Amino acid sequence: MDYHAPVQIPMSSPDLTEAESEAVLKVVRSSQLSMGAYIEAFEKAFCDFTGCQHAIAVSSGTAGLHLCIRAAGIEAGDLVITTPFSFVASTNAILYEHGIPIYVDVDPKTANIDPQKVIEAINDLASNTKRAAQWLPRKGANSKQELKAILTVDVFGQPADYDPIQQAASQRDLVVINDACEALGAAYKGRKAGTLGEYGVFAFYPNKQITTAEGGIIVTNNDKAATYMRALRNQGRAPGDTWLQHTYLGYNYRLDEMSAALGAVQMSRLDELLLKRQSVANWYNQRLQKIPSVQIPTLAATTTTISWFVYVIRLADGINRDLLASQLKEKGIPVRPYFLPIHLQPYMVERFGYQPGDFPITEDLGKRCLALPFSGKMSEQQVEFVCQELQNCIDRQ
Repeated sequence: MDYHAPVQIPMSSPDLTEAESEAVLKVVRSSQLSMGAYIEAFEKAFCDFTGCQHAIAVSSGTAGLHLCIRAAGIEAGDLVITTPFSFVASTNAILYEHGIPIYVDVDPKTANIDPQKVIEAINDLASNTKRAAQWLPRKGANSKQELKAILTVDVFGQPADYDPIQQAASQRDLVVINDACEALGAAYKGRKAGTLGEYGVFAFYPNKQITTAEGGIIVTNNDKAATYMRALRNQGRAPGDTWLQHTYLGYNYRLDEMSAALGAVQMSRLDELLLKRQSVANWYNQRLQKIPSVQIPTLAATTTTISWFVYVIRLADGINRDLLASQLKEKGIPVRPYFLPIHLQPYMVERFGYQPGDFPITEDLGKRCLALPFSGKMSEQQVEFVCQELQNCIDRQ
């Protein structure tokens, strides 16, 4: 196959058609730019897709996570078990309400939170003994603070292992928040991502499976929580409040009508969009498994369906990732390290005293993972070029 490079391969690219443009223009030409029919249509599409009773569209996945933290009753000093291998929004949502993220390391194969470590952390924190201290950060928390919730993350579009986590959570009356922001369309043991906790959150940044440019959505079967979160997204206006009445301290987390129109059309194309991304992932898998220094993504036995958000490889020890990234950039191929450990972000080190070595699996992944260009719009020729140049650059090291 001819693998001559295009001028530039984008890191990601949204898949938009004339139908999306027409829907947005229809809103622009109307007088209803916020909280109109398209929000209702977009939310209904998610209820239909997930089977959940409620869907609450919001301005971002981060906003959705924040509202779930509020709905879970997380207050200052409350503990929330979560993963250090994620985008920072999953931790930040906890910090917004002055909760304390309690990290457990991840499964080395999937990079998702390790369910056995979650269970150990739950039991130790409940024991009020010296065992609890091993799960706490060096500063900013103590063993007398109450564990309230677990915030899981479906990393790179693959669901975490929920059954043991949910069973342990139920025994201790803990709320499970399913961050499925990267996993729209994925399934765990036949159950859809986003439905695997009390609340689920999806996000729609332009590199996601569908996009609303910016935006997110919460799904839940909890009637009371759904009513509360709808009020919070709209400046705290509860049912019956007038425009200038505010029952709760809320936020402007509304999704605008133009974004909802974009999302409604994207949802109508979801099967097509997911299939395109699967095809691109298959092309990568076929080529990259032939490169000894590259490990392709591993699927867990519990994953019925992965929903390809990004395509992340792991480099063998001894490969200089920064040099490799620089060499690929010279060829017009953008790549990104994915993820950098949250506990080693400067503000987390300052606040909680984390140090290198605290979560070795997360830190190892942070050093070896590399996201390649990926979207449903990539051609097989582009994938071939990326893989060939990746091989060439590795061979030169």
